[in-house]
Amino acid sequence: MAANFRSKLKLPAIAYPPPQDGVWSPVTSTLNWCEEDYYATKYAAEIVNTLTNLLFMYLAVKGIRNCLKNGHDKVFLVAFVGYLLVGSGSFAFHASLKYPMQLVDELSMIYTTCLMAFATFSYGRSKSFTVTLGFLLLALSLFITVYYHYVQDPTFHQTAYAVLTVIVVFRSIYVMEVNIRPKFRSKKRQAQNPHPISGQREDVRDKDILQTMWTMIACGLSIFLGGFAIWQLDNVYCSTLIRWRREIGLPWGIILEGHGWWHIMTGIGAYFYIVWGIWLRHCLNYRQDEYELIWPRFISMPLVVRKSRPHANEYQNGSSKKNM
Repeated sequence: MAANFRSKLKLPAIAYPPPQDGVWSPVTSTLNWCEEDYYATKYAAEIVNTLTNLLFMYLAVKGIRNCLKNGHDKVFLVAFVGYLLVGSGSFAFHASLKYPMQLVDELSMIYTTCLMAFATFSYGRSKSFTVTLGFLLLALSLFITVYYHYVQDPTFHQTAYAVLTVIVVFRSIYVMEVNIRPKFRSKKRQAQNPHPISGQREDVRDKDILQTMWTMIACGLSIFLGGFAIWQLDNVYCSTLIRWRREIGLPWGIILEGHGWWHIMTGIGAYFYIVWGIWLRHCLNYRQDEYELIWPRFISMPLVVRKSRPHANEYQNGSSKKNM
């Protein structure tokens, strides 16, 4: 069927080489994905799964440079460093299929999520609470590390990562709504605003921010969950996909590498989450008028940057602009 489809489109193709041993053989990881081993080069066990991690690395460097340039909170700089470690670890893991590289890949996902949990749950809390939270998250990370190395069950890692991610995302949404949406904002928070403006203009500004944030959340989650769905199809229908890839040939068979799509889509989704966290933190710190989200279209990657002229926007200076 796949071959007939290609022939109807008259697409040129190269036959898939057979799987073989490579420079990193034998495989010692507890997981081996649907992409056949060393079919393209003896230097990378899974070439597509390896190279798709370059997007992680690019977005991580982009995020690190943005944090340094625009003075974002250091916890997000560390999160992007962790994000870079995830991409680098996954690159090394899929290139070699060695167990130590598998641990670097999978455990760095846990550590980065714990960093985002710290950023989310520590905001606005006392120093003693922040220190205690840091120790608890460190202890949790160590427990997951030791226990996962002991049981070597990928299901445990996937479950732990999923639970942590869900908790962090829903907590961030709660913090966003309670502190920014006008009808939920407490009088205490309103009184703490160091740059109060007309109540109506402030409400309009914050509603606009929330609308864009929700669009960003929906976009990031959809891409992330879409990547997860494709990965599951890759797991369930692996033998069928291998047959189809061989019928289609190279380079078109690469499109059917589901785990590669998981890398691309979850990488984008995770990047969206960190950038959202940065923007949310500035809004929580009453710096909405000093920073702005740059996201011109859905196919672009968002950035939070410092405005060239702080406090000069339509919400604060609308009347003076009209008078001019």
